Amino acid sequence: MGVAKEIVVRANGREGLQYFTSRLPDGSRPTRPDLLFLDINMPVMDGWGFLDEYQHLREEDRARVTIAMLTSSAGDPEHERYRAYSVVDGHEAKPLTQEKITALLNRHFG
Repeated sequence: MGVAKEIVVRANGREGLQYFTSRLPDGSRPTRPDLLFLDINMPVMDGWGFLDEYQHLREEDRARVTIAMLTSSAGDPEHERYRAYSVVDGHEAKPLTQEKITALLNRHFG
């Protein structure tokens, strides 16, 4: 869609946490994302495990990022569970379409 300079993908929640706490060889932090799509169902550490640990990271490691949970469907019984996490800004049902991404970008960055 041409809306990002860089897209970073991590395969699971554990790798995602490592990204937020990692340092570059010069000691600086990698660029923090503006938007994080967090899938609930991931191997190694799922989205809920990620959130449990992420919300306890030091503020400078967390940074402020818009987090959108990805759920299997709008009727997914767990899709309301995200409200217990103050770091989550909303949720989107899969599949993630261009229209959904555009609406999300307008809502949070518009």
